[in-house]
Amino acid sequence: MIVGISGASGFQYGVKTLELLKKLDVEIHLVVSKGAEKTCQLETDYRLDDIFAMADVVHPINNLGAAISSGSFKTQGMIITPCSMRTLGAIAHCMTDNLLTRAADVVLKERRRLVLLARETPLNLGHIRNMATVTEMGGIIFPPVPAFYQRPQTVEEIVTHSVNRALDLFDLNIKDLPRWGEDLLNYNE
Repeated sequence: MIVGISGASGFQYGVKTLELLKKLDVEIHLVVSKGAEKTCQLETDYRLDDIFAMADVVHPINNLGAAISSGSFKTQGMIITPCSMRTLGAIAHCMTDNLLTRAADVVLKERRRLVLLARETPLNLGHIRNMATVTEMGGIIFPPVPAFYQRPQTVEEIVTHSVNRALDLFDLNIKDLPRWGEDLLNYNE
């Protein structure tokens, strides 16, 4: 599985993705944009070396010759979490100027699953058009919108639920993912 972390707010989504994939014993190939490195410093107390240690392979953003830049390298797909509007736009317009956008382009051309946790609000028409374009290309736009039916008590629970739902799109065996209708309060009155 390829995990991309771009520079949008919400670096925590990328960290949670790595944590959950590690529990599933999935080989993780990680690409982190320069913007994401800066966001990590601004928003969190994480050390990049600790984040990189969560992946099996870390690919430098400028290494366009990495294995994940080729369709002959088999993957289950790619998740970009969070996905900035810059990254979304580059993917929508096949602008493969770094390994993050090149790997996404390869995933789409090979008809594999691409899930983008798009992080921006409000959206302008350009953002919406880019989302439509990526969707028409076969990608999935997955804004990490909180679900409250499980009555989350912490930000951690909200982030975990969003990431679990996104990973569920890869047909991975996601354990402990609360689903609507399972163990919920009875709303019959």
